[in-house]
Amino acid sequence: MSAPEARTATASRTAPVRVGLIGYGLAGSVFHAPLIAATDGLLLDTVSTRSPERQAQARAEHPQVRTVATAEEVLTRAADGALDLIVLASPNKTHVPLATAALEAGTPVVVDKPLAATAAEAERLAALADRRGLLLSVFQNRRWDNDFRTVRQLLADGTLGDVQRFESRFERWRPQPKGGWRESGDPTELGGLLYDLGSHLVDQALTLFGPALSVYAETDIRRPGAEADDDTFLALTHAGGVRSHLWVSATTAQLGPRFRVLGSRAGYVKYGLDPQEAALRAGLRPGTEGDAWGVEPESSWGHLGAGESPLTGGGAPVPTLPGDYPAYYAGVARALRSGGEPPVSAREVAASLRVLEAARRSAEVGTSVALR
Repeated sequence: MSAPEARTATASRTAPVRVGLIGYGLAGSVFHAPLIAATDGLLLDTVSTRSPERQAQARAEHPQVRTVATAEEVLTRAADGALDLIVLASPNKTHVPLATAALEAGTPVVVDKPLAATAAEAERLAALADRRGLLLSVFQNRRWDNDFRTVRQLLADGTLGDVQRFESRFERWRPQPKGGWRESGDPTELGGLLYDLGSHLVDQALTLFGPALSVYAETDIRRPGAEADDDTFLALTHAGGVRSHLWVSATTAQLGPRFRVLGSRAGYVKYGLDPQEAALRAGLRPGTEGDAWGVEPESSWGHLGAGESPLTGGGAPVPTLPGDYPAYYAGVARALRSGGEPPVSAREVAASLRVLEAARRSAEVGTSVALR
């Protein structure tokens, strides 16, 4: 079967695309499962998790779902023709082997960020998907944050002029480590904020301003008992001349602006986080809230202006576009039907991984690292 034929094999189906979800922790239960269930053309068929409590949770939240204990059972169902798409919301260290197994078995795959530890691994997965003519996409949901969508619109409109500096923060105040693999110091776990929240901010910066020529990074472990970086800064110099300054931290007692974008005509400053994660955590679901999904109050809007801080009355409020996480899986469903490109490709993510790898080297040597 040729690549176009394989990519559009699902298009001939009139039944929904049957999805197997591997992992039902935070990523699986809060993000993937609700968004899959809310997408026309997708059916959440099977969930795998070893935890009996999480199995019960999955059945309670999605009564039609089948639960199994292992990823291998999901892969077997896919090999037997019972599933049309596998979604990996499992720990980071499992992404490459499970995605490889799914693609080799002939099943399209969606993988939670950061996909892999290295750009080389991401490129190998992309090449395998190409050879098999299968969809491979990475869940970079923060491209559909309300504030990021608003920044993209301001850039498209030319409102800011020529952007000179882009500042982006994902800061939290969590003085006590929570534990678990996300905070593990074991290199195989890919824990720490650089690869967790940093993968979002780097992806956003590259999406807005294109390739980076060099990276400078500072990574620290601040909290007593912590094993992985919990306070990290990156500076990117883009080929187009923009400088991106990115902060990710769990130790920020006073939070800075989520975005500060400075251009030759004006600047845009936005505080606060997109409301979609909080809504999903609270049990709200897209499609059940009418037109209110992803909408924030006027009091949270960012400000546009020049010469004065918005905190002292400067600038004009800019209505924030609604957040739209459902657009990701709608794009996956569309790509499976048409054979078109996925909403986020593995090669795009490979570019972000090159930056993250360079950032890790930069933090080790204390100087900027050029990207080849």
